[in-house]
Amino acid sequence: MNIGIIGLGDMGRLYAKAFAKAGYTVCGCDLPENREKLENELSPFGITIMDSARDVSRTNDLVIYSVEADKLEQVVAECGPLTKYGAIVAGQTSVKHPEIAIFEKYLPADVQIITFHAMHGPGFEPKGQTLILIPHRAKADAYQRMYDLFTAIGSDIVEIADYHEHDKIVADTQAVTHVGFESMGTAWKAAGFFPWENASYLGGIDNVKILTTLRIFSYKAHVYAGLAILNPYARQQVKRYSESESELFKLMIKEEAQTFRERLYKARDFVFHESRKPIMLSDTVMKEFSLSQHADHQKPNSHLSILSMVDAWYHLGVNPYDNLICQTPPFRLRLGIAEYLFKNEELLEESIETALYDKTIRGDDLEFHSAVREWSAIIGYGDMEGYKKHFNEVQSFFSHRLEEGKAQSAELIRRLMME
Repeated sequence: MNIGIIGLGDMGRLYAKAFAKAGYTVCGCDLPENREKLENELSPFGITIMDSARDVSRTNDLVIYSVEADKLEQVVAECGPLTKYGAIVAGQTSVKHPEIAIFEKYLPADVQIITFHAMHGPGFEPKGQTLILIPHRAKADAYQRMYDLFTAIGSDIVEIADYHEHDKIVADTQAVTHVGFESMGTAWKAAGFFPWENASYLGGIDNVKILTTLRIFSYKAHVYAGLAILNPYARQQVKRYSESESELFKLMIKEEAQTFRERLYKARDFVFHESRKPIMLSDTVMKEFSLSQHADHQKPNSHLSILSMVDAWYHLGVNPYDNLICQTPPFRLRLGIAEYLFKNEELLEESIETALYDKTIRGDDLEFHSAVREWSAIIGYGDMEGYKKHFNEVQSFFSHRLEEGKAQSAELIRRLMME
């Protein structure tokens, strides 16, 4: 099976190399100005750089579109009609509703559509990583060839029969998860401090929050913008997260302790029901990964971002443990620290008391509240450019620590997964 990849960015190159190493014939294309650099990088793997996407489309048995979600229609409209007779076409976007609609609009009727979603970033090799495989319009033998392809590169394949189900799960595991961490980053930027320099962000949970935030901002804005704005289920879930955060924040500033506490315990009993199989993050490992040099001066934290997430899951009727089928490292860590907080009653009570009565952290919670509102509004309006601008401003604020945070986050994930 000859494989052609249209778009040789970070993920396109990653999979081109993986396929070539597995013995497949691979070619690809990208913007003309990138050709020399790509040839230097990929020719040692036997990967051919072609002149245009049209050439890739008309000559390969499998064509993979690995382009930005907001540019996908333009590219498929140009070269999709030239797709080789009976070929398989797939996309690498994280949201499948618009992708499938574009494929159906521009691809010939004889073309088979079997798409996929790699549940990892370009910092990880495909081997051992979760990959979602979704047949949409395909014969059994074509689907088997795709299954064999990803088996050959060592992917941990999860089969989902319907792209609607995929997008519902991704809305929870990625879109809402990312907004929570993005809001933390925005809040720290607005407050004008780095969290590892503040005594309220020195605990094990906070180490995970900080490193995961840095990890997210170390990648490209368009990835997260597409996840949040193009997924029809994401807007509903982000809106609910914003509502949960706002309602909890109002109870905090009014110090309505009984209502606040009862609401959180009700959410805990639903989300962390004894029937769930716990993740059980290691306290020792979480405390080990700190960017601060003064971890012995830790102060209590309200953990409003986590309280809001669990409350949102409860009001949406979502069991996040079911969604581990499509887990990403940030989602697993977010669920893990929520579990760690809510299943430790002493820690949960400390969080509740801090949220209600500790005025020294109230300003930080206000910044977080404002940040959630901002992100929710941008996503609600479908403002792709606004999303990227907002993201890039925070990315610039943390730029001097992003690579260190990304490296530590990867090691933290590795260690916690081994526990």
